[in-house]
Amino acid sequence: MIIDCHGHFTTAPKALEDWRNQQIAGIKDPSVMPRAGDLKISDDDLREAIETNQLKLMKERGSDLTLFSPRASFMAHHIGDFNVSSSWAAICNELVFRVSRLFPEHFVPVAMLPQSPGVDPATCIPELEKCVKEYGAVGINLNPDPSGGHWTSPPLTDRSWYPIYEKMVEYDLPAMIHVSTSCNACFHTTGAHYLNADTTAFMQCIQGDLFKDFPTLKFLIPHGGGAVPYHWGRFRGLAQEMKKPLLTEHVLNNIYFDTCVYHQPGIDLLNTVIPVKNVLFASEMIGAVRGIDPTTGHYYDDTKRYIEASKILSAQDKQAIYEGNTRRVFSRLDQRLKAQGK
Repeated sequence: MIIDCHGHFTTAPKALEDWRNQQIAGIKDPSVMPRAGDLKISDDDLREAIETNQLKLMKERGSDLTLFSPRASFMAHHIGDFNVSSSWAAICNELVFRVSRLFPEHFVPVAMLPQSPGVDPATCIPELEKCVKEYGAVGINLNPDPSGGHWTSPPLTDRSWYPIYEKMVEYDLPAMIHVSTSCNACFHTTGAHYLNADTTAFMQCIQGDLFKDFPTLKFLIPHGGGAVPYHWGRFRGLAQEMKKPLLTEHVLNNIYFDTCVYHQPGIDLLNTVIPVKNVLFASEMIGAVRGIDPTTGHYYDDTKRYIEASKILSAQDKQAIYEGNTRRVFSRLDQRLKAQGK
């Protein structure tokens, strides 16, 4: 089985975006604020959105199952207050859950949290619990910068995040560390802000001792870890200067990286530097990079091609990246699949 651990509902019916725009308008004019019930998206709408997009490409490219979450750039936690984020997260999570019910063999839900700048992260727990208990979510997306590119929140090692970590440990729930839209003109959302955040999150974990307090906590850093694999020597050296343990002990029992790296040399570097046990297959297809690479004639985000072409990965390594590591990290997914006889 080939499991894609990083998928977003980027092709949701336009009615969702229209509702969101109305909600944003309602922040200034409460008289036009929509209700959740005003959003009308039928099962047929969802089938069309999935069958002609994600599912079609999954079948063409040879993946079997996608861990599916709301569109990352749509999270936009910097917009409005907690009530706005709460309503928006609930709607987006329900749509992802409905997709997982319509296509149970191909999509498993991962939850968005209703984060809001300056608001206690503990306020996200009711939505987290609902998604786990009612929707069967096997993971969450955690935004380390709800301000949208201004980084006003404490680092991920700060105790203010601990209520979420406690729930993650309780449910054995990994978190993909994933920012949303940048509202800072200095940082392009997908070309800079995402990769900056991946690198920043990793460095925060090096600087702190979070995993001493939560030895079973699991973070997945997407987009191949941003700059992390490329500058592994820098991070090893900085950790050494800070008198931290070796990175293999300090962070690599808790931090994992995906394969959303859109060229062969990048994938080869990732799998040369980072231990195979810490790499999970992903594509984030129909996401940040959707075009065809003129040097190969294939889509940039067809990441399975890079794994298959790797000369440094054994067949056993590839199987671990495609399935084994994801089932180990996402234990609730593994339980779900075992219940299905897989």
